[in-house]
Amino acid sequence: MTRPLNGQSFHGHSEDGRPLHQQVGALCYRMSSKGRVKVLMVTSRGTGRWILPKGWPINGLTAAQAAATEAWEEAGVSGQVLDWVVGQFTYDKARDGAPPLACRVDVFPLRVDALSADFPECTERKREWMSLERAALQVDAADVSALLRAFSPDDLV
Repeated sequence: MTRPLNGQSFHGHSEDGRPLHQQVGALCYRMSSKGRVKVLMVTSRGTGRWILPKGWPINGLTAAQAAATEAWEEAGVSGQVLDWVVGQFTYDKARDGAPPLACRVDVFPLRVDALSADFPECTERKREWMSLERAALQVDAADVSALLRAFSPDDLV
């Protein structure tokens, strides 16, 4: 399926009628030594809230590849991204001096193989491994919380 690039709107609207702008996100996960799923959460640059890495589609990359690129830039993650959406959420992206943009984020699973200490946004964000339950409690948005609670790597095979 062809995806709009650079945050262009696609055929969809927010609950209040604004056009939705497409973004991509990564649910970065690994298995703990006890066999439990851990997800890597990052803080937003503006408010310091816990979020999933996300951003705009990138020309020349699939949506999954763009999500992996965002995970690298925001969290220093490298790993195996799967090319299917495990969930979606909407949010309002704040912009300096402009009305917020209504965005829909397609989330792709990314099994983390390695973390780098040196990555593009390392001085702007914190990152932390969390259980799915803790991550679901830390995020502000109910639909992101539900996505985290529903995630299971067993469903990916």
